[in-house]
Amino acid sequence: MRIIYNGAMHKPLITSLSNPLIKQARALRQKKARVESGLFLVEGIHHVGEVVEAGWDVETILYASGLLTSPFAHDLISRLNFQPQPVTAQVMESLADKENPQGILAIVRQKKTQFKDLKPIRHAVALVASQDPGNVGTVLRSMDAVGADALFMLDGGVELYHPTVIRASMGTLFWKPVIQTSFDEFIKWARQEKHQLIGTSAKADSDYRALIPREPWSLVLGNEQKGLSPEQTAACDVTVSLPMHGRVSSLNLAVAAGVLLYQFSK
Repeated sequence: MRIIYNGAMHKPLITSLSNPLIKQARALRQKKARVESGLFLVEGIHHVGEVVEAGWDVETILYASGLLTSPFAHDLISRLNFQPQPVTAQVMESLADKENPQGILAIVRQKKTQFKDLKPIRHAVALVASQDPGNVGTVLRSMDAVGADALFMLDGGVELYHPTVIRASMGTLFWKPVIQTSFDEFIKWARQEKHQLIGTSAKADSDYRALIPREPWSLVLGNEQKGLSPEQTAACDVTVSLPMHGRVSSLNLAVAAGVLLYQFSK
């Protein structure tokens, strides 16, 4: 049976939870499958729209027409240059990462951006072994808000294509280059590009409000538990702190990054 959608012939409706494509999509909820396949899932109307508009390599889009209530989603489906895959609401709900799915999900090929792929960078953020995917996604979103150019993820940490990174980034992951590399390789690149490295430390002598950055610059943040090591701090040109007036000794990583990005991007 063929499904007619906006006057075009579409693929047969998938009704089985054991269909090979559905099993593949479900497997991509796990890191092992994402690493082995080089694919990842993008869920929700806004996020799928962003990954399509950004021109990423989309393997397929699954949609449940009964769950699509947004005119934008229907328009997105109608404008695709390939046939999306219709599924039942039950199948879509089996794939969704949260309750009340929006009825659309994409399987997308991962990108591995390298230093040679970068255009000139004025402002960047480097996260050292960040452990929280929500923080990584939120930092990307804040970077987009202030117009920062690139994110460096150093010495491992969060998997870039974790569903929470994608969700928290609100689609900005698809527009900002992200380089996954070592701290040493990042320092080498920064020196070559004459970036001022602005480290963050609770023990820094300078209040962040006193610093006028020299462009181009990169903001360097340590991970949530340990911060920057003494060696990493020493590699930075300057370190700054955010004053703590209450009982807490530090801010959430993504909150701190947002405060500093807005301060330095004036």
